[in-house]
Amino acid sequence: GFLTEITVPELYPALEGVLRGAYRFEERRMLRATVTRQDEPEVLGDVLNDVVITKAALSRIIELEVTVDGLFVTSFRADGLIVSSPTGSTAYNLAAGGPILHPALSAVVLTPICPHTLSNRPLVIGDESVVEVRLRAAREGDVHITFDGQRGFPLARTDAVTITRSPRSLRLVKAPDRDYFEVLRTKLKWGQSTGRRR
Repeated sequence: GFLTEITVPELYPALEGVLRGAYRFEERRMLRATVTRQDEPEVLGDVLNDVVITKAALSRIIELEVTVDGLFVTSFRADGLIVSSPTGSTAYNLAAGGPILHPALSAVVLTPICPHTLSNRPLVIGDESVVEVRLRAAREGDVHITFDGQRGFPLARTDAVTITRSPRSLRLVKAPDRDYFEVLRTKLKWGQSTGRRR
């Protein structure tokens, strides 16, 4: 958990600091996904980490057409696509081979999941962009959308998913005397020897 930077011994002093109004915090950008379906109301979801469009467990590779600001980017033939905020870049995006984005960046990363073409690499864009994803090749019920891994539903063939920066943000309390790179070093065990001791 990259968001759980306050350790158990720091918990009560940190909470007391929050109650006194003496604490450091940072604003984290969020994303908003809108699913447009014919003859039905739009579905909105604000996420801190990511919007994931993925195939069902036993389905074949799916094909997703992606545009950014109305410009065609590519059609990903893959197991799915992760659209991640900088905060979410250390979650599913990182596990799928995507880059780590500093949380202060005004950026979004598009990471294909197990792409059929090895040249389909993660793409970093500005968070003022409008990302649209449509299904090109998938059977009904084979593709699901998930918001922060918490809720989701199957997508229909004609659905359009639009992802933008959310007008909302999340305020996170910072651990005293700890910076972002220290958290990365600790969580990812950077600089620690992985060899066996004799």
